[in-house]
Amino acid sequence: MAAPTAVVSGASGWLGQNVVRALLGQPARERVRCLVRTEHEAALLDVIDRRVESVVGDVRDPAMIDKLFDGGGSVSVFHAAGVIHPQRSTRELFDVNVGGTQLMLDRARRAAAVRFVHVSSNSPFGANAAATDRFTEESPYSPYLAYGQSKFEAEQLVQHSFDRGDLATVMLRPPWFYGPFQPARQTQFFTALRRGRFPLVGPGTQRRSMVYTGDLARAMLLAEVARTAPGRAYWIADAEPYELREVLQTVRDALEVEGIAVSRRRPPLIPRAMSVFAANLDRVLQANGRYGQALHVLGELKDTIACDISRARAELGFEPGGGLLQGMRDSIRWCLERGERI
Repeated sequence: MAAPTAVVSGASGWLGQNVVRALLGQPARERVRCLVRTEHEAALLDVIDRRVESVVGDVRDPAMIDKLFDGGGSVSVFHAAGVIHPQRSTRELFDVNVGGTQLMLDRARRAAAVRFVHVSSNSPFGANAAATDRFTEESPYSPYLAYGQSKFEAEQLVQHSFDRGDLATVMLRPPWFYGPFQPARQTQFFTALRRGRFPLVGPGTQRRSMVYTGDLARAMLLAEVARTAPGRAYWIADAEPYELREVLQTVRDALEVEGIAVSRRRPPLIPRAMSVFAANLDRVLQANGRYGQALHVLGELKDTIACDISRARAELGFEPGGGLLQGMRDSIRWCLERGERI
């Protein structure tokens, strides 16, 4: 059964906000303890439901992690805090994604948490070797640059915690997110597509698995209670991967359905060699501890990153929801309701 108290790190993030709302949708959930970064973020969560109890702090601060777990009782942990795109230095990736995970594991062990659900990534596995491949839970690790290495090291910590008998851990591996509560970078992606400025690398047939944030939140709740889940890892995504050109066109279609004018301009065509060059330059910069988000994204656009969700379906009972077009429409409507310009 689900624990009466849920502890959520990264509660104000893209995924975290979906997780908090999914938890609050369970009447038996008595408390949802949320780690957030600012007082403003705490206020936005606290007004949702009286069961929300926000703690303002940093996942790298042991005192704040102790405060997050205050109160005792039976608790499940949903560890969603993480850095994908650091502001400047790749050091932040390891401080947050590895150091923060270790602190959460240590405190969850002392609290005798009944389940520790950890959000990982596709990045510890890099890109598929061939366009027709899909990652499974048996695929070998091949971390992609600093972010991939940091998430790989975090996975090792989580798995070791289970192997030692410290915690009943579960790892979920989502690819590219889409859905409401998105960060500014996703809105900028929409804007670039609306204006016909987001590039298409190569033929656009490279495939990407994607996951709706609401579906991922639901998978986290399933992982909390599934009997077979402890010690296991699961890929969580839509049923089928999408070609990159399909993703770009679907966003344009979703914008038009929501009444937003879309440029008739074709997206800029970029040869694959330019993406390879960007990836190589990104590798050099990161080897020196530096990070450039635009360069990193361009370097990845050439790749197929696709996964197989068969294990999640069989063991968690996970089934994806409405699909890419509906999910993108949900995201766009969320932006418009907030008064954001796309």
